[in-house]
Order: sequence, then C-alpha cells, then structure tokens
Amino acid sequence: MVTKVPPRPVAPRGLLRLLLAAGVTATTMVAVPQAAQAAPPAEGDAKSGGGTTLTVAVSQSVDSLSPFLAQKLVSTSIHRLAYEYLTNYDARDARPIPGFATEWKSSADKLTWTYTIRTDSKWSDGKQATAEDAAWTFNKMMTDENAATANGSFTSNFKKVTAPDPRTLVIELKKPQATMTALDVPIVPKHVWEKVGDFSKFNNDKQFPIVGNGPFIVTDFKVDQYIKLKPNKNFWRGAPKFDELVFKYYKDGDAAVAALRKGEVSFVPNLTPAQAASLKTAKNIKVNDAPGRRFFALATNPGARAKDGKAFGNGHKALLDPAVRKALFLAVDRTTIVEKVFQGHAVEGEGYIPPRFGAYFWKPGAGQKLGYDPAKAAQLLDQAGYKKNGDGKRVGKDGRPLDFRILCHATDPNDKAVGKYLQEWWGKLGIGLKVECLDNVGDPWTKGDYDLAFDGWSVNPDPDYVLSIHTCGTLPATPKDTGATDNFICDRQFDALYARQSVEYDAAKRADLVKQMQSRLYDTGYMNIMAYPNALEAYRTDQIKSITTMPAAAGNLYGQDGYWSWWSAVPAASASDDSDGGSSTGVIVGIGAAVVVVVGLGIFLGMRRRSTADDRE
Repeated sequence: MVTKVPPRPVAPRGLLRLLLAAGVTATTMVAVPQAAQAAPPAEGDAKSGGGTTLTVAVSQSVDSLSPFLAQKLVSTSIHRLAYEYLTNYDARDARPIPGFATEWKSSADKLTWTYTIRTDSKWSDGKQATAEDAAWTFNKMMTDENAATANGSFTSNFKKVTAPDPRTLVIELKKPQATMTALDVPIVPKHVWEKVGDFSKFNNDKQFPIVGNGPFIVTDFKVDQYIKLKPNKNFWRGAPKFDELVFKYYKDGDAAVAALRKGEVSFVPNLTPAQAASLKTAKNIKVNDAPGRRFFALATNPGARAKDGKAFGNGHKALLDPAVRKALFLAVDRTTIVEKVFQGHAVEGEGYIPPRFGAYFWKPGAGQKLGYDPAKAAQLLDQAGYKKNGDGKRVGKDGRPLDFRILCHATDPNDKAVGKYLQEWWGKLGIGLKVECLDNVGDPWTKGDYDLAFDGWSVNPDPDYVLSIHTCGTLPATPKDTGATDNFICDRQFDALYARQSVEYDAAKRADLVKQMQSRLYDTGYMNIMAYPNALEAYRTDQIKSITTMPAAAGNLYGQDGYWSWWSAVPAASASDDSDGGSSTGVIVGIGAAVVVVVGLGIFLGMRRRSTADDRE
C-alpha cells in the first residue's frame, strides 16, 4: 500500500514497538549494560560454508535505497540489515537492547538523553563509526525537509543534537518524548552522505557496495530484479553465516512458490492460504503460520490536500460525507473476508493496532461497533439523500452516481479477492465499484487520484510511527511534493491525542491515549481495518538449518523489527536436489490463527509502518 503497501508503494504500503513508555521508565537515568543483548543466534556453526546463498523471494518493488526516503517494507528491511540504529529490539520479546549505542540515560526532566556509542563498530569502508555520524544523521533530518521524508516524526521534537566526543551522543528535546529508546532511524556515515546534494532525488542506488555498518553490505541492485548483499565480516555482533543474501523479485506469487519447490529460492513470505496448504506436504519445506504484525485495511480518500491548504487529486466528493463512509463500513462482512479470503489464517479486523500487540490493541464497544448490516447501510444512505434512480443506482443530490474506484495491488491476490466481494456487497446497495489493479499504486495514490485503496502497514513494537502517518504534519508541503502521510488524513482531534501520547512516559496512560486515537480513527471512517492476516511464509530446510523468529513464541521471519532472521540463519549441512514428493518434512510452525500477546517484565509489544502483502513497514 503506497509505501502504500504491497500491495502498495509509498503513499500508503510495510509492529507495535515495545510500549516504549515501559522501557523508557525502566532506563531513565540508568545506563543499560552492553550485556543486555538479543536472543542468542540459532544453533549452528558460526562460520559460513563455502558459497552458501540465502535467496528470499519478494513481490514488492523498492521505493528507494536511501534511508531518508524509503518507506516500503522491502526497502526498510534492507536498511535494517545495512545500517545500525541507536537501539535494537530483542528477538525474544522486543524490549529495547543495545545497537549502535551500548547504553543510554535521560536527565531528571527527560529533556536530555545521552547515548554511549560503541567503539567496535566500523563502516564497511574501514572508517570508524562514531557519535558524529549519528549527530550528523539527526541534524540533517532536522535541517533538510527532504531528509526527513521517511522518518521525520522521530526528530520533529529534537531541539539540539551534538557529539561532544566520538563515544557520546547528546539529544536535547523541546519536550519529553516517549520514543527515545525506539528511534527507528538508520545511522549513516557522515563522510559519505555529506557529499549528497538534493536528498529528494538521491536514491543511493548507483554506487556499490553501499557503505554501512550493519550485519550485511548491499553489493548490487537491479530494479524489480534483485538486491544482493554479502556479510559484513567485521560486524560487532558477529558476521552472518550465509555467504550471500539475495532478495529476488517475483511479480507472481505462484512463480515464487514454484521456485521454492525447485530449490531456486530459500524463503517465500506472504503466502496465500492455498499456497501454504500445498506446501505442507512438500519435502524439505517448512511452513511458518504465526500471528501477524500487520493489518489489511480499506482506506478512503478524505480529500487530498497539502499543508499549504491546496486540494488536489480527483477523489469522489461523496466520500467526504460521513454517512457514505459509515454505510460502506456497514456493508463489509469481515467474517467472510477472514473465512473465505484468508481461509481462517487471519483475525477479524477492529482497531488500528493488531492484537499481537496486546498493550495497545483496541476494539470498539457494542454501541460503537459497525458490524455487517447492509439493511442499516441502505437506510443510512436513504436518509442522507442518496436515493436509487430508475436503474437501481445510488445518486447524490448533484445527480452524480456513487461509482467508486479502488486501488488494488496487482501482485496481491487478497486485494483482488476482497475487491470482488466489495463489488457484490456494495452493488446490492446501488453503489458501483471499479477495481483498478496496478503494478504501482504509488503514483495515483500520492497524486490523490483515487477514491478508495487497499492499505496495510506492519506495526513496530512502538505505535508512534504508524500513528504519525495520519497527522496533519505529514501532509505534503505543496501538491507537487510528497509527504509521509499514509492517506491524507488531517484531523485536529487525532493530532491532539497524538501529541499527548508522544510525551507520555506512563505505560498505562500512554496505552489509553493510543486507544483513544484508534477510536477516533474508527469513528471518522477513513480507515476500515478488515483483518489482521497471519504471517504465512515458508523456507527450505535443506538450505536453512535454523533461523530465529520474532518474537520467539510463534513469531514471524520476514520483515522483523531487527535483522535477527537473516543474521541468525544457519546454512544446512548440504543442499538437496529433491523437490516435491516423498515423506513430508514440512511442519507448521506457530499456532495458526491464534492470537499471541507477549507480556514480559511489564513491557508490551507494539508497532510501525505500512503495507499489504509486501507491506510498507
């Protein structure tokens, strides 16, 4: 959905983060020891074998290899592998752990945060990585609007960032900020990026290898073909065990599954239920079916406009009427979508944050919930003046029929399947729907040239980012610019709640504010969360001996909040040429459609960015 997820591209595509408030409270004025590391890597020899390649099939196009512009899940996943962030998330329970910073502490008023930068991190070109690199990264985002395109919400409250010495980073805030142990911003090498001119046009995809300090180094990239990475042998946590990691593009999901069966790829994410079922009996293939960290939604164009107040795009004006949006809500059968489209491998949608992130999960009350009620939807439309004409079509007071368009990701079978149901359900109401399935939904989305769109985001352990993309501040500066907004929503009540949660350190109070924000988003009708799909993915056991899920209990492998899966993956002792047939070693990992809520040490899981089959992060 456009970075809209993959199913979409940027505008609206790709995990609730830890309830930061809980993590922050625990570390206020307390240095976090470097020993607080993530779960140990999966068992196996730490040394990679000769010529081992781990190939991951992806369907989403890269929007940018610049950490300052990228929003799609595939792109941000690459950046988690290539660059360090100040902190990371424990693979077991998503609590904050050391990353580029080994310890951190705040002043008593929580307005000054001091991070100790590790001494054992080097850029892949051999230069020492220091606090100055982090300070430059944040200052660039603070002073260049284009550099703040992807992650500007994290630094908008920063007052001053300095590096008094190579090991010390100091961030001064305008007001307290609850995300200081979950700043999902890739730190880049100053000596490379200070040479860049226009950050809005620099996609970092011309010179390879790309200089970074993460566990992998990006060595090559071909648009809609592949992204190649090699292990960073000097990575402080230890080098990855495969000799090469390749993300290979497949426009067709069935083709990716066929490649998995033949052993041409090692891993395939975003399986359909039918594909997953067919792989259960495939030799040397393991299927992972776990509660997902993303949502599958229907987004409504609220009237695209820029910060300068100018409207643009050609969205249907009837959708500006709350009665029409509510009627559409009432005419969507979420139960059927879960049972027929996802075949039970999903949970019925309610609030904006998936149930996997228990602390922030919200559901509407009995009097607020808009369940499937087509009769009530028809009544609502009649009362609002949208009567049926002689042909059975609903028309507005201006005589314009309620004929809508919906952006659909051509690579996502779920979009297409749900689109057919919507045509049927809404058709009975007298509403027409044209399903426009495109390879790139980003272009019309960012231009505001749509009525509705299939949307979805992966959620980080902290909810700040996925909430921020619906604030007025993320709108594009002018109609010609591109903002970080997901769907052009600008609601002052929502903004006020966002501002309050962003400075709230009390875990329970912050969670309540986040739930109030979801309630407001639900009531406006601009976002209809239809389902929370499971993470359905599979890999070859004759290529991958072991690999780390996140969280440890029934977690996902693709699109993690960190680099644990690919960094920890251990090559199988020997590759097999066997494909289908024979006794089955395919095992379902996880707990199906069950919902897992991880609660540990008073810390709750949370979330971050957008998409669908290939979501925006």
